[in-house]
Amino acid sequence: MAQITAALVKELREKTGAGMMDCKKALNETDGELEAAVDWLRTKGLAAAAKKAGRIAAEGLVCGKTGGTVGAVVEVNSETDFVARNETFQGFVSNVTDLAMNVDGDMEALAAQAFPGSGRTVAEELTHMISTIGENMGLRRAKVLKVEHGLVASYIHNQAAPSLGKIAVLVALESEADGAALEALGKQLAMHVAAANPQAVSRNDVAASDLDREREVLKEQARESGKPEEIIDKMVEGRLRKYYEDVCLLEQAFVMDPESKVQKVVDAAAKDAGKPITVTGFVRYALGEGLEKKEEDFAAEVAAAAGR
Repeated sequence: MAQITAALVKELREKTGAGMMDCKKALNETDGELEAAVDWLRTKGLAAAAKKAGRIAAEGLVCGKTGGTVGAVVEVNSETDFVARNETFQGFVSNVTDLAMNVDGDMEALAAQAFPGSGRTVAEELTHMISTIGENMGLRRAKVLKVEHGLVASYIHNQAAPSLGKIAVLVALESEADGAALEALGKQLAMHVAAANPQAVSRNDVAASDLDREREVLKEQARESGKPEEIIDKMVEGRLRKYYEDVCLLEQAFVMDPESKVQKVVDAAAKDAGKPITVTGFVRYALGEGLEKKEEDFAAEVAAAAGR
Protein backbone atom coordinates (compact mmCIF):
# COMPACT_ATOMS: atom_id res chain seq x y z
CA MET A 1 0.00 0.00 0.00
CA ALA A 2 1.47 3.35 -1.07
CA GLN A 3 1.99 6.01 1.59
CA ILE A 4 -0.60 8.78 1.29
CA THR A 5 1.28 11.95 2.18
CA ALA A 6 -0.18 15.34 3.04
CA ALA A 7 1.60 16.77 0.00
CA LEU A 8 -0.12 14.24 -2.28
CA VAL A 9 -3.52 15.04 -0.79
CA LYS A 10 -2.83 18.75 -1.26
CA GLU A 11 -1.83 18.20 -4.91
CA LEU A 12 -5.02 16.27 -5.60
CA ARG A 13 -7.12 18.98 -3.92
CA GLU A 14 -5.50 21.65 -6.07
CA LYS A 15 -6.01 19.54 -9.19
CA THR A 16 -9.66 18.70 -8.60
CA GLY A 17 -11.08 21.17 -6.11
CA ALA A 18 -12.51 18.27 -4.11
CA GLY A 19 -12.58 18.21 -0.30
CA MET A 20 -9.62 16.99 1.75
CA MET A 21 -11.32 13.87 3.09
CA ASP A 22 -12.61 12.96 -0.38
CA CYS A 23 -9.09 13.37 -1.79
CA LYS A 24 -7.62 11.18 0.92
CA LYS A 25 -10.23 8.50 0.29
CA ALA A 26 -9.63 8.65 -3.47
CA LEU A 27 -5.88 8.15 -3.00
CA ASN A 28 -6.47 5.23 -0.64
CA GLU A 29 -8.83 3.66 -3.18
CA THR A 30 -6.30 4.02 -6.00
CA ASP A 31 -3.14 3.08 -4.09
CA GLY A 32 -1.79 6.63 -4.25
CA GLU A 33 -1.98 6.97 -8.05
CA LEU A 34 -2.73 10.66 -8.65
CA GLU A 35 -4.40 10.46 -12.08
CA ALA A 36 -6.39 7.40 -11.07
CA ALA A 37 -7.54 9.32 -7.98
CA VAL A 38 -8.66 12.18 -10.24
CA ASP A 39 -10.74 9.72 -12.27
CA TRP A 40 -12.13 8.14 -9.09
CA LEU A 41 -13.30 11.55 -7.88
CA ARG A 42 -14.82 12.31 -11.29
CA THR A 43 -16.81 9.08 -11.29
CA LYS A 44 -18.16 9.99 -7.85
CA GLY A 45 -19.09 13.48 -9.08
CA LEU A 46 -16.68 15.04 -6.61
CA ALA A 47 -14.34 16.66 -9.12
CA ALA A 48 -17.01 18.57 -11.02
CA ALA A 49 -15.45 21.80 -9.81
CA ALA A 50 -12.08 21.04 -11.44
CA LYS A 51 -13.09 22.13 -14.94
CA LYS A 52 -14.22 25.49 -13.53
CA ALA A 53 -10.93 26.23 -11.75
CA GLY A 54 -9.28 28.02 -14.66
CA ARG A 55 -12.03 30.57 -15.13
CA ILE A 56 -11.58 34.12 -13.93
CA ALA A 57 -13.63 34.88 -10.82
CA ALA A 58 -13.60 38.64 -10.22
CA GLU A 59 -17.26 39.25 -9.43
CA GLY A 60 -19.01 38.19 -6.22
CA LEU A 61 -19.57 39.98 -2.93
CA VAL A 62 -17.82 41.52 0.03
CA CYS A 63 -19.43 41.30 3.44
CA GLY A 64 -18.89 43.36 6.57
CA LYS A 65 -20.37 42.45 9.96
CA THR A 66 -19.85 43.81 13.43
CA GLY A 67 -20.68 42.72 16.94
CA GLY A 68 -19.79 45.39 19.46
CA THR A 69 -16.03 45.36 19.89
CA VAL A 70 -15.30 43.07 16.94
CA GLY A 71 -15.96 43.18 13.21
CA ALA A 72 -15.09 41.01 10.21
CA VAL A 73 -14.94 41.61 6.48
CA VAL A 74 -14.72 38.89 3.82
CA GLU A 75 -14.51 38.75 0.03
CA VAL A 76 -15.84 35.77 -1.94
CA ASN A 77 -15.54 35.86 -5.72
CA SER A 78 -17.65 34.39 -8.50
CA GLU A 79 -17.48 34.59 -12.28
CA THR A 80 -20.64 36.62 -12.79
CA ASP A 81 -22.71 39.20 -10.98
CA PHE A 82 -25.69 36.91 -11.60
CA VAL A 83 -24.34 34.43 -9.06
CA ALA A 84 -23.74 37.29 -6.60
CA ARG A 85 -27.52 37.77 -6.60
CA ASN A 86 -28.09 34.09 -5.83
CA GLU A 87 -29.49 33.65 -2.30
CA THR A 88 -27.42 30.50 -1.70
CA PHE A 89 -24.23 32.35 -2.57
CA GLN A 90 -25.24 35.32 -0.42
CA GLY A 91 -25.98 33.00 2.50
CA PHE A 92 -22.56 31.38 2.11
CA VAL A 93 -20.74 34.73 2.19
CA SER A 94 -22.75 35.89 5.19
CA ASN A 95 -22.10 32.70 7.16
CA VAL A 96 -18.40 32.71 6.32
CA THR A 97 -18.13 36.28 7.64
CA ASP A 98 -19.67 35.18 10.94
CA LEU A 99 -17.14 32.34 11.12
CA ALA A 100 -14.25 34.68 10.30
CA MET A 101 -14.79 36.47 13.62
CA ASN A 102 -14.05 33.21 15.47
CA VAL A 103 -10.64 32.70 13.81
CA ASP A 104 -9.41 36.32 13.60
CA GLY A 105 -9.63 36.20 9.81
CA ASP A 106 -7.04 33.39 9.49
CA MET A 107 -7.74 32.00 6.01
CA GLU A 108 -6.55 28.43 6.62
CA ALA A 109 -8.49 28.19 9.86
CA LEU A 110 -11.51 29.75 8.18
CA ALA A 111 -11.48 27.22 5.32
CA ALA A 112 -11.38 24.41 7.89
CA GLN A 113 -14.33 25.71 9.94
CA ALA A 114 -17.49 23.62 9.97
CA PHE A 115 -20.05 25.27 7.69
CA PRO A 116 -23.42 25.54 9.49
CA GLY A 117 -25.96 22.85 8.68
CA SER A 118 -23.96 21.16 5.93
CA GLY A 119 -21.71 18.55 7.52
CA ARG A 120 -18.92 20.06 5.44
CA THR A 121 -16.10 22.48 6.04
CA VAL A 122 -16.16 25.97 4.52
CA ALA A 123 -13.74 24.81 1.80
CA GLU A 124 -15.85 21.75 1.04
CA GLU A 125 -19.05 23.80 0.99
CA LEU A 126 -17.44 26.17 -1.52
CA THR A 127 -16.48 23.22 -3.72
CA HIS A 128 -20.04 21.90 -3.42
CA MET A 129 -21.43 25.26 -4.56
CA ILE A 130 -19.06 25.36 -7.53
CA SER A 131 -20.37 21.94 -8.57
CA THR A 132 -24.05 22.78 -8.11
CA ILE A 133 -24.13 26.39 -9.32
CA GLY A 134 -21.70 25.79 -12.16
CA GLU A 135 -19.30 28.71 -11.76
CA ASN A 136 -15.79 29.04 -10.44
CA MET A 137 -15.72 30.74 -7.03
CA GLY A 138 -13.05 31.63 -4.55
CA LEU A 139 -12.77 32.58 -0.89
CA ARG A 140 -10.24 35.36 -1.44
CA ARG A 141 -9.55 37.19 1.81
CA ALA A 142 -10.79 37.99 5.31
CA LYS A 143 -9.83 40.39 8.08
CA VAL A 144 -10.97 41.06 11.65
CA LEU A 145 -10.76 44.28 13.67
CA LYS A 146 -11.10 44.42 17.46
CA VAL A 147 -11.06 47.02 20.23
CA GLU A 148 -10.85 46.65 24.01
CA HIS A 149 -13.49 49.33 24.67
CA GLY A 150 -15.67 51.12 22.16
CA LEU A 151 -16.90 49.55 18.97
CA VAL A 152 -16.21 48.52 15.39
CA ALA A 153 -18.53 50.25 12.91
CA SER A 154 -19.31 49.17 9.35
CA TYR A 155 -20.61 50.52 6.07
CA ILE A 156 -21.62 48.63 2.92
CA HIS A 157 -21.67 50.42 -0.43
CA ASN A 158 -23.85 49.20 -3.32
CA GLN A 159 -25.65 46.89 -0.91
CA ALA A 160 -27.09 43.75 -2.51
CA ALA A 161 -28.47 42.33 0.76
CA PRO A 162 -27.95 43.10 4.46
CA SER A 163 -24.17 43.35 5.14
CA LEU A 164 -23.37 42.39 1.52
CA GLY A 165 -22.26 44.63 -1.35
CA LYS A 166 -19.46 45.88 -3.59
CA ILE A 167 -17.45 47.78 -0.97
CA ALA A 168 -17.28 46.87 2.73
CA VAL A 169 -15.59 49.05 5.34
CA LEU A 170 -14.85 48.55 9.03
CA VAL A 171 -13.63 51.31 11.36
CA ALA A 172 -12.38 50.58 14.89
CA LEU A 173 -12.97 53.20 17.58
CA GLU A 174 -11.34 52.81 20.99
CA SER A 175 -13.26 54.81 23.61
CA GLU A 176 -15.26 54.76 26.84
CA ALA A 177 -17.85 57.05 25.21
CA ASP A 178 -21.55 56.26 24.81
CA GLY A 179 -22.27 53.60 22.21
CA ALA A 180 -24.78 55.69 20.25
CA ALA A 181 -22.27 58.52 19.80
CA LEU A 182 -19.59 56.08 18.66
CA GLU A 183 -22.00 54.36 16.28
CA ALA A 184 -22.88 57.64 14.57
CA LEU A 185 -19.23 58.69 14.24
CA GLY A 186 -18.14 55.23 13.13
CA LYS A 187 -20.75 55.11 10.36
CA GLN A 188 -19.66 58.52 9.07
CA LEU A 189 -15.99 57.56 9.13
CA ALA A 190 -16.70 54.24 7.40
CA MET A 191 -18.56 56.09 4.64
CA HIS A 192 -15.61 58.46 4.33
CA VAL A 193 -13.18 55.53 4.01
CA ALA A 194 -15.36 53.99 1.29
CA ALA A 195 -15.22 57.23 -0.70
CA ALA A 196 -11.70 58.51 0.00
CA ASN A 197 -9.81 55.18 0.19
CA PRO A 198 -7.06 56.19 2.67
CA GLN A 199 -4.04 53.91 3.04
CA ALA A 200 -3.20 54.48 6.72
CA VAL A 201 -4.80 55.91 9.87
CA SER A 202 -2.06 58.47 10.58
CA ARG A 203 1.49 59.42 9.59
CA ASN A 204 2.87 56.90 12.07
CA ASP A 205 1.05 54.09 10.25
CA VAL A 206 2.42 54.81 6.76
CA ALA A 207 4.72 51.96 5.71
CA ALA A 208 8.38 53.01 5.68
CA SER A 209 8.81 51.51 2.20
CA ASP A 210 5.91 53.58 0.84
CA LEU A 211 7.29 56.74 2.42
CA ASP A 212 10.81 56.11 1.06
CA ARG A 213 9.41 55.51 -2.40
CA GLU A 214 7.34 58.70 -2.32
CA ARG A 215 10.30 60.71 -1.02
CA GLU A 216 12.52 59.50 -3.89
CA VAL A 217 9.88 60.40 -6.47
CA LEU A 218 9.50 63.87 -4.97
CA LYS A 219 13.28 64.34 -4.89
CA GLU A 220 13.59 63.52 -8.57
CA GLN A 221 10.78 65.92 -9.39
CA ALA A 222 12.41 68.66 -7.29
CA ARG A 223 15.85 68.13 -8.88
CA GLU A 224 14.37 68.97 -12.26
CA SER A 225 13.94 72.52 -10.97
CA GLY A 226 17.73 72.87 -10.73
CA LYS A 227 17.63 73.93 -7.07
CA PRO A 228 20.51 73.10 -4.64
CA GLU A 229 20.21 69.87 -2.63
CA GLU A 230 19.56 71.67 0.68
CA ILE A 231 16.64 73.50 -0.94
CA ILE A 232 15.42 70.26 -2.52
CA ASP A 233 15.20 68.58 0.91
CA LYS A 234 12.97 71.39 2.18
CA MET A 235 10.83 71.21 -0.96
CA VAL A 236 10.41 67.46 -0.50
CA GLU A 237 9.34 67.77 3.14
CA GLY A 238 6.79 70.40 2.13
CA ARG A 239 5.39 68.18 -0.59
CA LEU A 240 5.23 65.21 1.80
CA ARG A 241 2.60 67.11 3.77
CA LYS A 242 0.35 66.92 0.72
CA TYR A 243 1.13 63.20 0.43
CA TYR A 244 0.04 62.64 4.04
CA GLU A 245 -3.18 64.56 3.36
CA ASP A 246 -3.88 62.20 0.47
CA VAL A 247 -3.16 58.86 2.18
CA CYS A 248 -3.72 59.34 5.94
CA LEU A 249 -7.31 59.05 7.15
CA LEU A 250 -6.97 61.58 9.98
CA GLU A 251 -5.38 64.18 7.69
CA GLN A 252 -7.84 63.86 4.82
CA ALA A 253 -10.54 66.44 4.20
CA PHE A 254 -13.77 64.94 5.54
CA VAL A 255 -16.02 64.05 2.60
CA MET A 256 -19.15 65.31 4.37
CA ASP A 257 -17.49 68.60 5.33
CA PRO A 258 -14.42 69.29 3.14
CA GLU A 259 -13.51 72.33 5.26
CA SER A 260 -12.66 70.01 8.16
CA LYS A 261 -9.99 67.35 8.53
CA VAL A 262 -11.11 63.94 9.76
CA GLN A 263 -9.09 64.43 12.95
CA LYS A 264 -11.11 67.56 13.70
CA VAL A 265 -14.34 65.60 13.25
CA VAL A 266 -13.11 62.92 15.67
CA ASP A 267 -12.03 65.56 18.21
CA ALA A 268 -15.42 67.29 18.00
CA ALA A 269 -17.23 63.98 18.59
CA ALA A 270 -14.98 63.24 21.56
CA LYS A 271 -15.72 66.66 23.05
CA ASP A 272 -19.47 66.13 22.65
CA ALA A 273 -19.22 62.65 24.19
CA GLY A 274 -17.03 63.83 27.05
CA LYS A 275 -14.57 60.97 26.48
CA PRO A 276 -11.46 60.56 24.28
CA ILE A 277 -12.00 58.70 20.98
CA THR A 278 -9.16 57.06 19.07
CA VAL A 279 -9.36 55.59 15.58
CA THR A 280 -7.23 52.45 15.96
CA GLY A 281 -7.74 50.94 12.53
CA PHE A 282 -9.86 50.46 9.44
CA VAL A 283 -10.20 48.03 6.58
CA ARG A 284 -11.71 48.65 3.16
CA TYR A 285 -12.50 45.79 0.76
CA ALA A 286 -13.58 46.74 -2.75
CA LEU A 287 -14.85 43.80 -4.76
CA GLY A 288 -12.33 42.48 -7.27
CA GLU A 289 -9.64 45.09 -6.64
CA GLY A 290 -6.32 43.84 -7.98
CA LEU A 291 -7.91 40.92 -9.83
CA GLU A 292 -7.66 40.46 -13.56
CA LYS A 293 -11.07 40.95 -15.11
CA LYS A 294 -12.30 39.05 -18.12
CA GLU A 295 -12.42 41.10 -21.32
CA GLU A 296 -15.94 40.77 -22.68
CA ASP A 297 -16.42 40.91 -26.46
CA PHE A 298 -20.17 40.65 -26.98
CA ALA A 299 -19.96 40.73 -30.78
CA ALA A 300 -17.46 37.88 -30.85
CA GLU A 301 -19.61 35.94 -28.38
CA VAL A 302 -22.68 36.28 -30.63
CA ALA A 303 -20.67 35.33 -33.70
CA ALA A 304 -19.32 32.25 -31.92
CA ALA A 305 -22.83 31.25 -30.84
CA ALA A 306 -23.97 31.59 -34.46
CA GLY A 307 -21.18 29.26 -35.57
CA ARG A 308 -19.25 31.87 -37.59
